[in-house]
Amino acid sequence: MKNSNNKDIKVCIGLSGGVDSSVAALLLKQQGYDVFALFMQNWHDASTTLHGDCEWEEDRFVAELVARKIGIPFYFVDLSEEYRKRVVDYMFDEYEKGRTPNPDVLCNREIKFDAFLKCAVKMGADMVATGHYCRKVVETAEDGSPVYRILAGADPNKDQSYFLCQLTQDQLSKALFPIGDIPKPEVRRLAAEADLPSAEKKDSQGICFVGKVDLPTFLQQKLKPCEGDVVEVYDAYYTENEQYNFVRNTLESIMADSDAQLKMITDYISEDKASTVVRDGAVANGCPWSMEAIAALSDDQLYQLAQPVKYDIKFETETYRSGRKHIKKTRYKENPYGKIVGKHDGAQFYTIGQRKGLNIGGHKDSIFVIETDIPDNIIYVGEGHTHKGLSRSCLRIDPSEIHWIREDMKMAVGEIRRYRVRIRYRQPLQDATLIMRENGLYILFDQPQRGITSGQFAVWYNPLGESKEASDSLHKDTSVEMIGSGVI
Repeated sequence: MKNSNNKDIKVCIGLSGGVDSSVAALLLKQQGYDVFALFMQNWHDASTTLHGDCEWEEDRFVAELVARKIGIPFYFVDLSEEYRKRVVDYMFDEYEKGRTPNPDVLCNREIKFDAFLKCAVKMGADMVATGHYCRKVVETAEDGSPVYRILAGADPNKDQSYFLCQLTQDQLSKALFPIGDIPKPEVRRLAAEADLPSAEKKDSQGICFVGKVDLPTFLQQKLKPCEGDVVEVYDAYYTENEQYNFVRNTLESIMADSDAQLKMITDYISEDKASTVVRDGAVANGCPWSMEAIAALSDDQLYQLAQPVKYDIKFETETYRSGRKHIKKTRYKENPYGKIVGKHDGAQFYTIGQRKGLNIGGHKDSIFVIETDIPDNIIYVGEGHTHKGLSRSCLRIDPSEIHWIREDMKMAVGEIRRYRVRIRYRQPLQDATLIMRENGLYILFDQPQRGITSGQFAVWYNPLGESKEASDSLHKDTSVEMIGSGVI
């Protein structure tokens, strides 16, 4: 149904050629907004995509057909230079440092809701709309100013609030998310009902606006391959490791129940299965930590608690004679802490938790990357989901990297709060304690987490309780509001 109050609001829809933005445009038109479509090209180089063709040209063609079908003006803008400088170059720089960035988060912060938004405003737009699965709510603060809240999308399988975790109140003031309260199957149905050309189009995959790529090939545009060792770490390494023992002892000292058994290894199975048992938005057995004991930890103790285990396994060689001719050869001596099990093309091409692309056989369980040593070009790996090197319970966010979507809810130094957190897009929300200190924001999870990776974004959410938004939600993980985020 059209709203006559909307006809004076000019909205620019970022039309990508996909079904989500197409239905978003359709709904805006039906709601009476003055809508125009703007397609942005952010990538030129087809040599890095798996298909080897210009996918953006096909996307633009479909987007233009959709705009024509809906009956809205269609425009084109080339933002590829901005995208290269503000997203791709940042990616290369982070990978070179051994960190794993999230280009989709950067694209929303730097391109869609900055460069693209500015372009749309110059063309007369009052608002910018996208096909993200999230919900925006506007409230009024005590001083009369508006407060923009981002709630998880209503579809638990498609909530995309994580990708918007770096937006500001100013950016949100000009944003619309028309499909945030609609399940994906309903979006497909609406597209088919309206006979939109994108109705059957598959969802895009890969790096935002670059497409589905082979990441090592993509990174090798600027990062040179360099052969190094792959070292498997054995369980014995942790027995005497100072950092691992410090973490274990510190966690034991802050447990609310001194008789309870500390967990150091996650129950992780996959991103579709939570590693904690959740009932009504809370850990079934309650928070395992004592808030008083956490508050008593010094800044230095918290800093060390959040540090990953570092690996320094030295291998000595020995000579031996082999074969009938007793040819002299060299081999590594057996080491109780680990073994060199293969070679790699560059530590900067790998990330913690990765198991594909290692090409290491002879193991019963999968092999995972547990650490990348960029200066020495070494990859450390461990066997199995339960390897000690895959799990951590605490992470730190540098003060310069803390971002509050809800600026009115910033934590003061010394403050401790309970939030629900995710460190990857598809990860089920995890219960955690946030501790603000002078030297950073610390996130202490109730349960160990698999594959905490520097460079990724940790995002914290506040449960909505018994609000209308919560009662209307389809799933517990959608009954939350995104409060802030930070780079791990």
